[in-house]
Amino acid sequence: MRRHHALVLGGAGFVGSHLCDRLLARGDTVYCFDNLETGRLENIAHLDDHERFVFVRGDVVVPFQFPVDRIYNLACPASPPRYQVDPVKTTLTSVLGTLNALRLGARSGARVFFASTSEVYGDPEVHPQPEVYRGCVNTVGPRACYDEGKRCAESLMTDFARQHGVEIRIARIFNTYGPRMDPADGRIVSNFITQALCSEDLTVYGDGTQTRSFCYVDDLIDGIVALMDHPTFSEPVNLGNPDEFTVLALADLVRELTRSECGLVFGPLPEDDPKLRRPVVDRARDLIGFRPKVKLREGLERTIEYFEAQLEAELSGSGRRLFGQRHRPGRRAATGT
Repeated sequence: MRRHHALVLGGAGFVGSHLCDRLLARGDTVYCFDNLETGRLENIAHLDDHERFVFVRGDVVVPFQFPVDRIYNLACPASPPRYQVDPVKTTLTSVLGTLNALRLGARSGARVFFASTSEVYGDPEVHPQPEVYRGCVNTVGPRACYDEGKRCAESLMTDFARQHGVEIRIARIFNTYGPRMDPADGRIVSNFITQALCSEDLTVYGDGTQTRSFCYVDDLIDGIVALMDHPTFSEPVNLGNPDEFTVLALADLVRELTRSECGLVFGPLPEDDPKLRRPVVDRARDLIGFRPKVKLREGLERTIEYFEAQLEAELSGSGRRLFGQRHRPGRRAATGT
């Protein structure tokens, strides 16, 4: 197998750090580029002494240069509480960050991967969602900075490829979870686990009948690496687990696995929050043999074990304060990505 020099934008984030691990494990040299606004150094601390790993702090909205032949663009906050803090910056991160990655790809001859999102489908009128579905997105709503930023970035990717001949790969990533999620990021899995471990009632937005499809991070990384390695395909590809669960079913499973007797509290559904989410992954299956292996129960067990260790370290004073910073009941949290 050819060894690559890879640049991972957003490499200190939840998914990005797992991708760095996988690329290093197969022999690649990895440059990790992150501004640490949502990425965390502790996600990559175990790589500090790795001879083929280099961390550089910087922002993708500013042009960058690295000696690479593979570029993985995962640089953007992915949960509504985080990307809505500075919505203009969120849009610019998707658009300018992608443009800068493509320009580097053109200069260096590197293949460019873009981590798009299931949010390009908006609050869908088609269920489940195939790649040919064009979506139902509110262009002026509170989620538009992320949804439309990703949609515009997809357009940039395809136009740049046609115009300049850069090789591209685009993955539309559905809800992903696992170790290294930030307990304070406001996503549904991290919210439920942290609340359950702290013996707090779980906060459900809406009536809980809205659905999500949860992909364990290892399965997602399998898909990203396989898609990037595909020799030709440049159209968008859904990556996610097609098993669909209601929010209430997830809450019940988290309570069972954490042995929590906490109850549920309900709040209003955030504006434009998708009511149904499930990927059609036929394209990924036929193209790269993508078949998620980790079932939700097993993945949650691993994720809960990680969160328990984080909480134990915090309570002992040896860990960074994370659980106390999370989005508590009464504040709107994500049911998305």
